[in-house]
Amino acid sequence: MKRLLKFPVVAGILFISFGLQAQDSSLVGSSSLKSPNFQIGSNTSISQEKIADLKPDSPQGENSKEDVRPFITDDSRVVGNRLAQMEAWMRIDKHEGQQWLMAAYGPNKWLELSIGGVLGYEKSEQGGTNFSYALPLVQGKVLFREYESGKGPGFGAVLGSFFPGGKGAFKPEGYGTFGFLTVSQCFGENEDVLIHGNLGANYLHIDGSGDLLGTWGFGSQVRVHKGMHLVGEIFSGDPYVPGAGISYQVGYRYFFSDLLQIDMTIGEGMGGESPLPFWFSAGVRIVTERFLPSNKRK
Repeated sequence: MKRLLKFPVVAGILFISFGLQAQDSSLVGSSSLKSPNFQIGSNTSISQEKIADLKPDSPQGENSKEDVRPFITDDSRVVGNRLAQMEAWMRIDKHEGQQWLMAAYGPNKWLELSIGGVLGYEKSEQGGTNFSYALPLVQGKVLFREYESGKGPGFGAVLGSFFPGGKGAFKPEGYGTFGFLTVSQCFGENEDVLIHGNLGANYLHIDGSGDLLGTWGFGSQVRVHKGMHLVGEIFSGDPYVPGAGISYQVGYRYFFSDLLQIDMTIGEGMGGESPLPFWFSAGVRIVTERFLPSNKRK
């Protein structure tokens, strides 16, 4: 367990160092994986009758910047035609530590396919730590219209599911199917200000019953200087983690290039029957042009 904790802490230190030193040019942010009687992000289980409140990010176009976990609110872009990306983010609160990993591929200009999972530890009531993991998480994202400055908002849709595979507290006891619509708008020639909105639901399939939980999110990204951006959002529910209450998240995102970016955030629950505890999160996104024809690579 000490090794699992050591990796996120070291990763966080490196991200801070990069953000402070770079001069040129985003895990739950996932919150708890929680549905009746299973969770990530809280050490209390809940009953079928009562779901306690408790996380793509998102890919984008070939030559543009996009949002990444730990940002919960997704944008209206996909990774890009024949581009692939790897997203990794960690999240730590007083109850547990999570390490997420998501891989995505864009077979064309309007579709993105992703698969991933989470591993980490949860603190027990006796003071020890228990290893846990959950997988796979599968997701598809469709772009209806890409946003551009001065040309109106972009629109998209996401559909996915977390399968009940894994071990320990992170393992879902049933299927959770989620779907939501995305809308995004940017302002400024260099996308100096981005605004995103999400609206959807998570349908839980556990013990033959079905619970429909609404989700929504509103977020923004503002350029500060070159590759440095400030990010913030307020959301209710996480498509990856059913039942999360109203929470906020703020931090920064740094773009080294269109192919590499890092994020660091803090957040906390503001409402619900069991508000999320204060958390720290950091993420990295790496895009590869390996599947592009050689004459189109940067």
